[in-house]
Amino acid sequence: MSGGALLIKLFAIFLAAVLIQNFVFIRFLGLCPYMGVSSSLTNSIGMGLAVIFVMTLASFFTFYIYHYVLVPLKITYLRTIFFILVIAGLVQFVEMFLQRYMPNLYDALGIYLPLITTNCAILGVTILNINSNYNLAETLTNAIGSGLGFTLAITLMAATRERLELEGIPKAFRGLPIAFITAALMSIAFMGFSGIDRALFAG
Repeated sequence: MSGGALLIKLFAIFLAAVLIQNFVFIRFLGLCPYMGVSSSLTNSIGMGLAVIFVMTLASFFTFYIYHYVLVPLKITYLRTIFFILVIAGLVQFVEMFLQRYMPNLYDALGIYLPLITTNCAILGVTILNINSNYNLAETLTNAIGSGLGFTLAITLMAATRERLELEGIPKAFRGLPIAFITAALMSIAFMGFSGIDRALFAG
């Protein structure tokens, strides 16, 4: 594959991860921290950055673990266990870093920070990379794009929820009910990006 073709493919993977196949709006993964942390814009950005970091490094390590440990030993059926262990270790590192250098953000994220370990979006990305037979460059591109897609989703939701707090919403819809309605509308909006990759890269 030529350099130009490779760049086009990587851009297509990145674009799909951020917009077309967004893990929150299209695949409906990672909804727990998405709904739990998105009440604050600052906390949402912090969570998004943490997810990008963990998702990228997890994809990097699981790529090598799968291809150079699990495949040679013929124990690929254990990949989910190994991948979760890698993700858990990375989350522990992030947790210690935030506790030491950003205690306010650490306290604000609360239980949702360790929940990154069981964030199905991160595990889903690592497994998707393997199932799609991505090489290392494609794996990292998809991971970064997926992390940015999650950050985009949670940031949009946080900004919208902060604005909704100032509106005269009927009591029955305040809090999570209006948040779920907003998430549904955003998901429908993101479906509008479907096919943009085929339109951009046709021919």
